[in-house]
Amino acid sequence: MALNPYFEVLDKARHQLKSFDCGKAVMNDFLKRYAVKNQNLGLSRTWVLAENSADGEKAAVAAYYTLAFQSVEPENFRDKVSLPRYPTPTILLARLAVNKAYQGQRLGRKTLLAALAQAARISEQGLPAYALVLDVLDDDAHRFYQQFDFFKSFDTPADDRVRLFVPMSAVKHLLAGY
Repeated sequence: MALNPYFEVLDKARHQLKSFDCGKAVMNDFLKRYAVKNQNLGLSRTWVLAENSADGEKAAVAAYYTLAFQSVEPENFRDKVSLPRYPTPTILLARLAVNKAYQGQRLGRKTLLAALAQAARISEQGLPAYALVLDVLDDDAHRFYQQFDFFKSFDTPADDRVRLFVPMSAVKHLLAGY
């Protein structure tokens, strides 16, 4: 089925979540159980790329990403960055996943670019953020994000997740190249 040309904010009245399967249980579970709940609580916002659907039918989700605000303590920056010595505002790319039915079609790239563009809009027009950060799920994800100039610039969190980072100034240059 054809996809809508744009990402839109998740709406459980319009989007069918139960059939979403990206092959990673934690990502499936988040979309199905927590994305709407967290959105309603003001903790995060999820955008989806959905299939076109007939009037009155819920649209299946092909891909999604979730953004949230996060403060990063200055001692977590490895590099000598000239930032104030208090928590630095960042945007967290909390989740990004592509339904298995759409994998291999460069939809991961399209989803990441949409997330970066949304983060840049938020930082420019809403609340400013110094960088976009994310916690890497696995080695495949690590390799994927490194293609887009994300790099490890934070000390590893206590649970040994790899945290990647890209400054918002670099996001703007990255988006200009696509």
